Amino acid sequence: MERDVYSKRVNEILHEMTIDEKLAQLGSVWVYELFENGKLSIKKMKAVLKNGIGQISRIGGATDLLPYDSAIMANEIQTFLKKETRLGIPAMVHEECLNGYMAKGATIFPQMIGISCSWKPETLKEVSSIIRTHMRAVGAHQGLSPVLDVLRDPRWGRTEETFGEDVYMVSIMSKNYIEGLQGEKFENGIMATAKHFVGYSAGEGGMNWAPAHIPQRELREVYLKPFEIAVKEAKVASLMNAYHEIDGVPCGASKELLTDILRNEWGFDGIVVSDYFAIDALGNYHHISDSRETSAKLALNAGIDIELPSVNCYGLPLKNAFERGMVSEEQIDEVVGRILKSKFKFGLFDENKLYVNPSFAQEIFDTGENRQYARKVARESIVLLKNNGILPLKKDVKSIAIIGPSGKSERNLLSDYSFPSHIESLIDMAEHGSTFDTPVPESGDINNTSVHIVTVFEGIKNKVSNNTLVEFAQGCDILDDNKDGFDEAVKLVKNADVAIAVVGDKSGLILSCTTGESRDRSSLILPGVQEDLILALCETGTPIILVLVNGRPVALGNILEKVDAIIEAWFPGEEGGNAISDIIFGDYNPGGKLTISFPVNVGQIPVYYSHKSSGGRSHWHGEYVESPTKPLFPFGYGLSYTNFEYSDLKISPSKIENADEIIIEFTIKNSGEVSGDEVVQLYTHDIVSTITRPVKELKGFKRVNLDPGEEKKVTFTLSIDQFAFYDANMKLIIEPGIFEVMIGSSSEDLRLNGKFEIIGKPKEVVGNQIFFPKVKIN
Repeated sequence: MERDVYSKRVNEILHEMTIDEKLAQLGSVWVYELFENGKLSIKKMKAVLKNGIGQISRIGGATDLLPYDSAIMANEIQTFLKKETRLGIPAMVHEECLNGYMAKGATIFPQMIGISCSWKPETLKEVSSIIRTHMRAVGAHQGLSPVLDVLRDPRWGRTEETFGEDVYMVSIMSKNYIEGLQGEKFENGIMATAKHFVGYSAGEGGMNWAPAHIPQRELREVYLKPFEIAVKEAKVASLMNAYHEIDGVPCGASKELLTDILRNEWGFDGIVVSDYFAIDALGNYHHISDSRETSAKLALNAGIDIELPSVNCYGLPLKNAFERGMVSEEQIDEVVGRILKSKFKFGLFDENKLYVNPSFAQEIFDTGENRQYARKVARESIVLLKNNGILPLKKDVKSIAIIGPSGKSERNLLSDYSFPSHIESLIDMAEHGSTFDTPVPESGDINNTSVHIVTVFEGIKNKVSNNTLVEFAQGCDILDDNKDGFDEAVKLVKNADVAIAVVGDKSGLILSCTTGESRDRSSLILPGVQEDLILALCETGTPIILVLVNGRPVALGNILEKVDAIIEAWFPGEEGGNAISDIIFGDYNPGGKLTISFPVNVGQIPVYYSHKSSGGRSHWHGEYVESPTKPLFPFGYGLSYTNFEYSDLKISPSKIENADEIIIEFTIKNSGEVSGDEVVQLYTHDIVSTITRPVKELKGFKRVNLDPGEEKKVTFTLSIDQFAFYDANMKLIIEPGIFEVMIGSSSEDLRLNGKFEIIGKPKEVVGNQIFFPKVKIN
């Protein structure tokens, strides 16, 4: 009934619209294109918004407005559209929101690669629920997240934005993010945007926007699968194309992807938005178009509904294309209908939901509860990679030397789509000239985050006794080769009881950054001279605790054997310093596990756990000439301050023919002396099949908390759908055969093994594939 009501009202509006008003709905405008002298301008709005507009780009994310002022501006823009345009159609406001609403004053959570290492999808759902509350309060409607790219090449700068290397992990994390952001009722939720469709992370050489070479079966089983689940199970309301090409066709011009698969095969009924400037890039980057008119036609025919972040091709060029017969009004009506329907579904035509209370917005941003949750998430995200017994530290240790460029830095704890790190790219483009003709922001102090970032130095100081001396020396910067600070750092460490070296990356989009969008690397060693600094500190004989604050795996080389402990903190966000200190001093027992393999060196890439039986080694000797083929730290790896024992594996039934499910249960016990979390991991292997299969595939996991001596029974109930694959005819089938079951603490540390058999004839999966198991803890 609701759908019929929308359709009737949409058709009524469409009937009234001129072609200019229709085309306006396909476009967007940067919020600061509506400014004069740093303020919203009626004159500018009358010029730019006279026919209405589809979307407003980043009221919060492209200005320095606090929540109160951002909410007021959103109300003012909507009031103008309602009262000063002929049809009064409201605009959808979109924002970035990867690890927090990317705006001044909003809570900054850990980056996604870190949250995935918590192995707690329910935690991510709560994070995106908080983001939804923030965004809705300031009048936003669409978030350009989450990232569903499966990552197998960590040279790529956007590694940190992903959920890692495994399709199951990416799928379940993104599903929970989408459900939290969109909420139970769309009219009160934020439209999630699944991106980047598809295979964006697989570019040549780990380079951004580079061609991806993905065979059809791998495309279906790995790269498309998270999007399919997002559409069919999470009911994602929007999708964004990727910038790159696959087999000569840019994704933004691929009718096969954006219409045939997405809409016709999967039944997606939401809107497709272009990644920023991606339509214009069909001509000026991919060179498959000789004009903006042709680019507009290609994108519209492929299935892109809205051009972001401003109008380059879907304005006058698209109108010219329409007048020349290159696109039809029926095509345009179909797209406008989808856009209007989305605006109805998310409450934009309800004034009680469209307009927001600025005072409420100010009250709910970065509350004490939000900050505590940010700390909780950061603690769960941290992975202990090495510990020779030095951790946890005593709080009454006499002296601590904190060394490194990230030891006392707020900025370096933040990811590329956090407000201060991302917004500096707009300033940089303004200062150096923008490739994308991006307007210059006219507002004030854009670098001010207005939320307190707890540094590692501050976190340590908060934790230790009053008698503990805590001193700091930077030693070096992240990226340059200057070693002038080494002597001071070494001297400080020599006189300390323990040193904490905090090193890694600076994340963002400009040249001073070492990770983030368009900050791809050809090496995985620590940037600059940070490795030299650590080796110099190790010569002092003082115990060294290495804290990595970074966005991608690190090739640790000689460092690994020389330091006493290694903590992988990723980009932990605003409470990072406190969370890291909680781990160091034992107030929280680390339980995070890697969701991406750490190579020994960059030459191993791609190195991932779910390779084929012919992969992962050099036949016939096995190893490379100069290094092993195994990763330094495998997928699923992470240490604890306690130990866990696995026992009593039971698999039933042992043979499956008519049954739809298989039950796998076992016991996990904390055999140590402190409480802790263990991530139990279930892998399977199809031993013989007509199409080669991975040596192991993650089919289920659960993070379990156990007190000393406590044991719990874990039960996974798997659908046989989880063992389906695409056969020689590219049909999704379940094939009879024997399957190995592996239970363990990582993809390499497997404690329990068993088998079951699927008997009978091959069976095609019809309808939606059941992809996730049921998990029960007793």
